[in-house]
Amino acid sequence: MFVAKNLLEALATIIDYALWAYMWAFILRAVLSWVSPDPYNPIVRGLYAVTEPVLSRLRRRLPLFAGSIDFAPMVAVLVIIFLQRFIVRTLFDLAFRMP
Repeated sequence: MFVAKNLLEALATIIDYALWAYMWAFILRAVLSWVSPDPYNPIVRGLYAVTEPVLSRLRRRLPLFAGSIDFAPMVAVLVIIFLQRFIVRTLFDLAFRMP
């Protein structure tokens, strides 16, 4: 049983780290939108390649523009925080309740 407990703890930790990294990618993209970065910079291109699939889906489903302000990154960060609080904590609780 301790193997399943350790597996759940490891899975929860990996998911938590991945969600944190993805959240920081959205935050960095939002900050970069305030300045005009070089679109040919490999870091900027990679950041856009990682975040654009989620943001484009949010923009299609929700009218998140207020004037020239795009609220899609903020909604994406809120969804990530929800996932961290719900999925990661649930996995940790399941692991800790195992004998």
